[in-house]
Amino acid sequence: MATVAGATPEVAVRIGLSMTCLQLGIGVVNDVVDAPRDAGRKPGKPIPAGLVAPRAARVAAGLAFAAGILLALTVRPGLAGLGLLVVGIGLAYDLRLKGTAWSWLPFAVGIPILPVYGWFGAAGSLPPPFAALIPAAVAAGAGLAIGNSLVDVERDEAAGATSVAARLGPDRAAAVTAGLYAVVGVVGVVSAAIAGTPPSWLAALAVVAVIAAAAPLLVRARPPADRERAWRAEAVALAIFAVVWLLAVVG
Repeated sequence: MATVAGATPEVAVRIGLSMTCLQLGIGVVNDVVDAPRDAGRKPGKPIPAGLVAPRAARVAAGLAFAAGILLALTVRPGLAGLGLLVVGIGLAYDLRLKGTAWSWLPFAVGIPILPVYGWFGAAGSLPPPFAALIPAAVAAGAGLAIGNSLVDVERDEAAGATSVAARLGPDRAAAVTAGLYAVVGVVGVVSAAIAGTPPSWLAALAVVAVIAAAAPLLVRARPPADRERAWRAEAVALAIFAVVWLLAVVG
């Protein structure tokens, strides 16, 4: 995003590393919180496997957060403020909303910040097309959250925890996820068409959107490992969609 917005390679790397550190910190805290439930169920994770002590993981998370904010400060002070907001949203998910029917909310709020973070870090402001990108990113974030909870629905139920997928049921959760991705695709393609984007770019956007929307439906009855791989594919497809859309509309 920063590169598309015109950042030099050195600035783009700092922005990218900053967000990477923040996401690493959020992910580590998530693993610390999940460790009791993961014990015996996800032996491949470092804490349940005994490879990393919970205290060491907490220290690593703190260092990752600090590094992310400091890197953001080297770009512009406003980016550091946005970074703190990212940390707050991530911790709200990890510590309060994960395992509840509201687990989708931090994703819906946090995912739109990702393109904003890259573009604002590079340019210091946002272009008009973000008025379409941000609502679409909210739908994408909600879809990713529901898809993520669908991956672990059996584990959550076995541990006595609830989730949005458990409340909806696997089939309905997959359908809602696909529907949200379809909304993203329609908004992206229509807004790009209005902006005069060439047909080849519109076709590329449509293909990526179809891949994202089809993935949860194709694996809804598959084992958790397959659903996790599909969820990763959905996340990558949505990231590609956002970059292609920005290149087509703004680039």
